[in-house]
Amino acid sequence: MTGGHQTLALLLFSGFVAVTLGITTWVSRRRHGSAEEFYAGGRLFSPMENGFAIAGDYMSAASFLGVTGLIALYGYDGLLYVVGFLVAWLVVLFLVAELVRNCGRFTLADVVAARMSERPVRIAAGTSSVTVSVLYLVAQMVGAGSLVALLLGRTSGAAQAWTVIGVGALMVVYVSLGGMRATTWIQIVKAVLLLSGTVVLTVLVLVRFHGDVDRLLLAAADRSGHGKAFLAPGLKYGGSWTARLDFISLGLALVLGTAGLPHILSRFYTVPTARAARRSAVWSIGLIGGFYLMTIVLGFGAAAVVGPQTVRGSNAAGNTAVPLLALDLGGGAGSTGGTVLFAVVAAVAFATILAVVAGITLASSASVAHDLYASLRRPHGKARSEVTVARIAAVGIGVVAIALGLLARDLNVAFLVGLAFAVAASANLPVLLYSLFWRAFTTRGAVWAVYGGLIPALGLVLLSPVVSGSPDSLFPDVDFQYFPLQNPGIVSIPLGFLAGWLGTVTSDEVADEAKYAETEVRSLTGAGAV
Repeated sequence: MTGGHQTLALLLFSGFVAVTLGITTWVSRRRHGSAEEFYAGGRLFSPMENGFAIAGDYMSAASFLGVTGLIALYGYDGLLYVVGFLVAWLVVLFLVAELVRNCGRFTLADVVAARMSERPVRIAAGTSSVTVSVLYLVAQMVGAGSLVALLLGRTSGAAQAWTVIGVGALMVVYVSLGGMRATTWIQIVKAVLLLSGTVVLTVLVLVRFHGDVDRLLLAAADRSGHGKAFLAPGLKYGGSWTARLDFISLGLALVLGTAGLPHILSRFYTVPTARAARRSAVWSIGLIGGFYLMTIVLGFGAAAVVGPQTVRGSNAAGNTAVPLLALDLGGGAGSTGGTVLFAVVAAVAFATILAVVAGITLASSASVAHDLYASLRRPHGKARSEVTVARIAAVGIGVVAIALGLLARDLNVAFLVGLAFAVAASANLPVLLYSLFWRAFTTRGAVWAVYGGLIPALGLVLLSPVVSGSPDSLFPDVDFQYFPLQNPGIVSIPLGFLAGWLGTVTSDEVADEAKYAETEVRSLTGAGAV
């Protein structure tokens, strides 16, 4: 990339960082230091504001960089991510949003602990939430590294490492100083920037092909080297029975995982009522739906204009398809238009990563402080405030995410997010649905549901081609691959539900009818909700 690209992109990115740090500083001066302020922003956001913030939280680097890259490389099969991410919101809207807002206070564990023995349930749910959050954070870190490698022309491997470290440091500052209020406003600003940038690119792609979508698709198929097969199922997931099972497994994880993501669930606590939570979900579905429709155009546009070979040459996983498309649409390398458009897209992608990592870090640090620390501390010992512990936890989680991000830098970011969704669907969703809808559910059932999904999901990933046994693995030189699928969802999600049922039916504990009745009334009516 030319010096003009680098300078302009870095100036725009620096401008966004300056604005968001200004927001964080302003909020930190106005904060009251209470847990409600830090975790939920005082519950003062309107449905529209929260809808934009949810969209900002959800439209991550995986969507903007990873999904478009997969469509550019694999055509039709890359669309699975678009469909999965979008359909997942129907599960959130109909099953989760309003009920979680009514039953909980700050975290997923609040909903489950309302009718169970608090300590074991909070420890299990807190552990699972932190695990999912760290996996999701790794994807964002990989996206940051890919962008910088493109921006700096791959001149230095150290540049990637320092970018990942820089993003981690910024997310710690956002969370520890500003809490939920600053994080929400950063996400709103980022959502507006990302949607605006995506609209501009989509219009430019359609103008390039004179508004003819058929022409765009045929050009993408011709440039792909696969012909019509590029527009049909099977290019990535149709080669064998394991590939087809992987397809089903990934689809299950994407559709069911969103309802178990801690940073998405925590957003429903930032509005004053359950009705506002539902309206937030409706706003977010509209924004996210429009965005994902545009990513389809951008993915096929990258295949048609840039070409899969060029995309793969820049980044083997396809994470740089959108910046390369922007460069070409603006007039090509060396042109003023190309330089400006590339720089804007790179800056928006950086903004996307920063905003998402802030939201995830806040949710995971809340789980550490509100669930794990509150459950494990000695009752008569000297206790730090939860908010202080959450700020310390943000630093620790940032360090772990940076280390794993450096390790997984060559994997596709959308694929990494698919793993996070699989763990969320396996460990968090079963315990959440059982707690809300099963009268006989017990504490043992809740603990078993979490660990019964979490441990198999992580174990199967470790034994899968993702980690070893193939040239694209994290450790290509060793082979302890015993599970053939890349995504564990098809096995681990049913195991989570099965473990919850088995734990309940083998438990000596009798479910508390009164607590279930109270949970049911609160979830459906909002009576007694915080």
